[in-house]
Order: sequence, then structure tokens, then C-alpha cells
Amino acid sequence: MSLTLTNLPSGFHHDPYPHYACLREDHPVCGQPDGSFIVSRYADLDMIYRDNARFISDKKKVFTPKFGTDAPLFEHHTTSLVFNDPPLHTRVRKIMVGAMNPRALASMEPGLITLVDSLLDEISEHKEVDLIDAFAGAIPIEVIGNLFNIPRERRAPLRDWSLAILGALEPRLTPEQEARGNKAVLDFVAFLKEIVADRRINPGDPEVDVLTRLIQSEEGRLSPVELYQNCIFILNAGHETTTNLIGNAMMLLDHDRAARARLLAEPELITTAVDEVLRMESPNQFGNRLTTEDMTLHGTQIPAGTDLHLCIGAANRDPAQFENPDVLQLDRRPNKHLAFAGGAHTCVGLTLARMEGRVAVSKFLERFPHYEIEEGTQRAGRIRFRGFSVLPARLA
Repeated sequence: MSLTLTNLPSGFHHDPYPHYACLREDHPVCGQPDGSFIVSRYADLDMIYRDNARFISDKKKVFTPKFGTDAPLFEHHTTSLVFNDPPLHTRVRKIMVGAMNPRALASMEPGLITLVDSLLDEISEHKEVDLIDAFAGAIPIEVIGNLFNIPRERRAPLRDWSLAILGALEPRLTPEQEARGNKAVLDFVAFLKEIVADRRINPGDPEVDVLTRLIQSEEGRLSPVELYQNCIFILNAGHETTTNLIGNAMMLLDHDRAARARLLAEPELITTAVDEVLRMESPNQFGNRLTTEDMTLHGTQIPAGTDLHLCIGAANRDPAQFENPDVLQLDRRPNKHLAFAGGAHTCVGLTLARMEGRVAVSKFLERFPHYEIEEGTQRAGRIRFRGFSVLPARLA
């Protein structure tokens, strides 16, 4: 059974993993109607992520027919860190790595714990809550907002802008989704111009204020467009993936009550448990690379300039890499999953995301060890990102 990303089978969003298993087994390089290919085996993705000469991240060729070169979405997605190669990727990444230094991350954890505790206090007043709206989605907005020192009263639009912009990466777009994404980029840039102008006059501590660091960096100085679009990328990436990580963890631990009981009895497993959630229900299910030369992979000829869809969700359940890949194994070691991609494009914020997941899940379980997910869950309905838009729970 092959898979066509623009014509998904019924039930795919609920459970894509049987389809991914068929891809790995029978169609490890699965052709698409537009000439692109899905690649699904762990070893292949690992190889591609490490080879920056034959597989590049630049998406101008792919996004030109999709958005048009004058579209705000085109400017954003061809300027942001994730869809670029050196030298821009190197310049932005170096600044970001410096900002995510151990001192900065250590200074954020007490505030994160306070935030999570306050959210749990709020939801404890209700017997039933939507864990996405009231908990999982609220955490990264505050964390990333703090990282950029964005005034709290101005953070409300960030989540909707993020969903609209990242939603435009789906293989199939409606005119309404495209229009919403373009408007979100314009609104986000206008918002950032005000914030940046103020920060130039009133800079923060570049050791802990990412925006100040991006503005003041002399080595690899960014143009205004590069600055605005990469701020949008960082704010979006930090929101979507962490929201999905926390929500997916809540669902997995509801399905597997034995695993939940073990985590409650052995809370020290939370670090490896978070990585196991990232492996089993990767918040980011697909990456992309463009080939720079003709090649053959598993007997399939792939021309230069071909778009490859790297199926992280399939690779992270590849039995050739992971024993019992469909089982939630809280103490799994080693666990070299690809939820944060790999190679030069390994996610800059992986340590922060793990910290958010660790604090959020452990604190939630301490407070509500007998919670139950109720009927009415809604998947976000996207291919590239896997998570919930609604996750109702009873806080027993």
C-alpha cells in the first residue's frame, strides 16, 4: 500500500502508523504525483540529515509554485532557519545556540515551574478541561514570549499566527488557508517591527534575551527581513512542537495506564519518558530535503532537484532501529530518535523543549495522577505536525 500526501486514506490523521509501516516495508521510496518522494526508513533519514552536499534545505524551487515569489509566506518560509543552508543557516544558528546557553536555560527553569504550577492551580478549579487550550498550548507561548521578552499583554495573537503560518506547509492548501497564512506573516512582521524598534532603544540582557542577541550580533549580522522572519520561525517552532509534545504525552499516558503507574512510582524516569513520547508521537512528522544530484535509493531513480518528504513519524517506529517500536517504553535506552531532525539542522531548541516537557508532564501527574481523557478529542488534522487541537480531560 503506497501513500499519496494530497489524497490521504480515511482515518489517517487518527492513526497513520499502519500506513507508515507499509511504506517502510514495501515502498521505502514512495513516489508522489508531483514527482516528489516519501522516504520512510530510519537509516535513510539519518543518512540524508547528515549529508548536506547531496540533500539541501533550500525550498525556493518548491515554494515558488506553491506560494508565488511575491507572497509573504514565500518570503517567510524561504528566509527562516529551517529552510536554509549555509551561510544564512550558519549565521542564525550560531546566534541561537549562543542564546540557548546553559546559564540562560537554567535561569528559565524556576520561572517555568512557577508558570506550570499557576496553570495547574487554574485548571484545578474545574472537573473537566481542554488540556490543549488550558495547559499544553499555554506553556510554550509564555516560555518563548519570555525568551524574547515580549510584553505579556501583547502575546495573545501569537498562537493563531503560528498555526496559520505553519499550516501553510501542508501538502494541500485551500485558498482560505493560504490567505490566512499570508495575513498572519504580515501581521507578525508589523508586530515585530514595533518590538524590535523598542528593543533597539531599550536592549535587554543578550545572555538571556534572544531578541536582543539577534539584534546586537555583530558576527553574522542579520538584515531586517532575516531578523523578522527568523524571529517568526523561532516563535512558531517553539510553540507548535512543545504544545504537541505535552498533549501527545497526556494521551499516551492515558492509553497506557501501566506506563502511567510506573512513571508515578518512578518519577526519575521522566527524562527518558519525554524522549520516548517524542519518538512514538513525534510532534513534527515530516521534514524535507532537495536533492542536488541524480541518485538511486532502494532501486528508485531520483533526479537532481527532487523534493524528498522525510517521514520522521515512520522512521521513529522503524523496527530496524527500535526494538518493539510500537510499545511505550519509558526507560528506553538508547533512544536516538529523529524528532528533532539531525545533522546540521538538529533543532536548536531541543534542550528547552525537553525541559518544558519534563516539567509540564511531571507536575501535571503529581497534581492529577488519575486524570482521564474524555470523548471529543480533535486531532489538528495536519500531516506535517501531529498533535491535538482539542483534548478534553476529567481531572479525577
